[in-house]
Amino acid sequence: MFQLYAVIWQASGRRQIVLIFLSAAIAALAAVPLEFQKRIVNLLGDPNASWQKLILLGTGMMAAILLSLGLKWLMGYRSGLLGEDLIRLIRARLVRAAAHGTGGERMPAGTLATAVTAEAEEVGKFAGSAFSNPVVQIGTLVSVVGYIASNQPALGLVALAMIMPQLALVYLSQRKVNALLARRVRILRRATNRITGDDMRKLEDEVMADFDRIFQARRVMFLWKLSTKFLLSAINGAGTVAVLTLGGWMVLNRTTDVGTVVAAVSGLSRIQGPSAFLIAFYRQVSANRVKFELLRDLLVEPGRGAA
Repeated sequence: MFQLYAVIWQASGRRQIVLIFLSAAIAALAAVPLEFQKRIVNLLGDPNASWQKLILLGTGMMAAILLSLGLKWLMGYRSGLLGEDLIRLIRARLVRAAAHGTGGERMPAGTLATAVTAEAEEVGKFAGSAFSNPVVQIGTLVSVVGYIASNQPALGLVALAMIMPQLALVYLSQRKVNALLARRVRILRRATNRITGDDMRKLEDEVMADFDRIFQARRVMFLWKLSTKFLLSAINGAGTVAVLTLGGWMVLNRTTDVGTVVAAVSGLSRIQGPSAFLIAFYRQVSANRVKFELLRDLLVEPGRGAA
């Protein structure tokens, strides 16, 4: 993974810095709407509340939301363009390697086709947001969990307890998925090479057998991914129930207010998004690390190292 990130930084470091700054600003704004929401809810139970103060709080909350959305739009646009530029770079290097030969041998046409179309597309697209997306999501988690904990430490612990087992579960399951992914890519390359060969009739049965192997690999991947998703959703549901139960008990005992509980529940929904994204992002990093290594093998000449 570190080698993948080192190559991405070498190719686009300056542009990644701008995206990281935008990501940090978005993360810093993540908890601001929760504070406005808390104040609005508590204001509704205040006998001295005024509609002017309600309008002021609502306007402030909307301004924070719009600023965050604007920054996300700008970050998405810049990371999208960067990803497309890196896709173009990868494809150009693959074509040069195929045109001039790698290690004295010509790259098979089928391998080049799958590498230029599917593999380069996925790796390049990932590289465009490889730094900015995790900064946004990790920063959002820290911002929201920190806000909940600062208002009510017990509820903050519940939010934190939701995240840790999910990360461990995904780490364990993804190792199996990565092995299946690498196997599928190699089989697909081999099948494509056979399809683009001279005598298709002799290789028909072998190509069909490869398609069956790809199907089986994908079937097992689906089982692992969906089972993991089921467990992650169960953990999220348990966390919401725990916050509502514990927060309700605190309200009944006058140790917290309704606004804090409402903000905590909303905060859980806010961190479920980033935590789900980070889990998906880790899977994406792992998958693209495998594809990057397979692409790198196509660009390596004996005794020279990575191209």
